[in-house]
Amino acid sequence: MKRDACFADRAEAGRELAEKLQQYRHRDDVVVLALPRGGVPVAYEVATFLNLPLDVFIVRKLGIPGYEELAMGAIASGGIRVVNENVVKHLPQAEKLLEIAAQKETAEIERREREYRDDRPPRDLRGCTVILVDDGLATGSTMRAAVLALRQRDVAKIVVAVPVGSPETCAEFEQEVDETVCAVAPEWFAAVGQYYEDFSQTSDEEVRELLAAAQQRARMKNRASVKSARSTPAL
Repeated sequence: MKRDACFADRAEAGRELAEKLQQYRHRDDVVVLALPRGGVPVAYEVATFLNLPLDVFIVRKLGIPGYEELAMGAIASGGIRVVNENVVKHLPQAEKLLEIAAQKETAEIERREREYRDDRPPRDLRGCTVILVDDGLATGSTMRAAVLALRQRDVAKIVVAVPVGSPETCAEFEQEVDETVCAVAPEWFAAVGQYYEDFSQTSDEEVRELLAAAQQRARMKNRASVKSARSTPAL
């Protein structure tokens, strides 16, 4: 295993993260939302352990054209945009670059909505407690965009939950959302991937499979509830 690795893979990370969220187990007012793609295997384990519904909330990083790994910010479903001012202030023609990146990533968000949801409409989140899950927090720009977008959905409470994150970023989110759970916040944090033995890219197919499995679990749960209600004698 890599020297700094805390988790074998995202599934193991999700199981460990779920242990720190047990107060939400079996609650009817709680939904787990994953940031695709890497957050989905983590969130699947969290939702399974807590017996909660799982869905995706699609957010895309706004990378500098030609240097996409350097984020100018992020964009979420609904057109919510977060700008990383520390990066943008050093860029010539920053607004133009942001628009180019936003157009590209908006198209990708729309593609993923079609790809992952299989014609299912987005879940109504009004009044819900949302556990927002990713595989880690570095700068937090992607998660921040998701939080801002969720606030427009009239949710009751936002919980940011990740297996590993920068101590500084985790501390920032403690001031920005109702609850932040960073299972591991190493003092010498460099990148999320260094804390996983296997940090290979999550595929669209894996996302679809995990969401389908979560939907099947939800259907079985609903059928069991209906069967139980029918078998309970009236008083």
